[in-house]
Amino acid sequence: MKKSATTDPRDQLVDHLPALRAFALSLTREGAAADDLVQDTIVKAWTNMDKFQAGTNLRAWLFTILRNTFYSARRKTKREVSDSDGIHAARQATRPEHDGRLALKDFRVAFAQLPDEQREALILVGASGFSYEEAADMTGVAIGTVKSRANRGRRKLAELLHLESGEELDMTDQATLAVMASSQTIAR
Repeated sequence: MKKSATTDPRDQLVDHLPALRAFALSLTREGAAADDLVQDTIVKAWTNMDKFQAGTNLRAWLFTILRNTFYSARRKTKREVSDSDGIHAARQATRPEHDGRLALKDFRVAFAQLPDEQREALILVGASGFSYEEAADMTGVAIGTVKSRANRGRRKLAELLHLESGEELDMTDQATLAVMASSQTIAR
């Protein structure tokens, strides 16, 4: 979706909210935290819009802000005091699956077991449709590193889901299918 050069990028922010929320949800694994992360991202983007280069990929710029905000908060959390009252743990309860499909539940459980870097790579290049080059620019690592993380993530998912070589996961969710798109070639 290419906008004219005279269009204010602020007018396009709303178009990217669903993709930002999906990415935030994949990182935080909690709806309220994902919403907060998207809100922080939009506020940062709005206040720093003068740093956005017209003609470049606004969505990639927003994803980079979201990613950096997530990891900054995560580093801060590691320095915080433990949850002795159990208040934080009580907020971590998982919600019931909406469609009741066992395959989707299995996928989510397996996906949550992946290291952050592998989940991030799979979301960016699989579910969000970014190229390896764009994902590398957003994460600040080499293209080969993004490819490696995505392939290791797919391989680990196939292993956790007990998929045989050539076997496909029976899913209808397009984002999940995109994440697993290359699993047929790696589960050997």
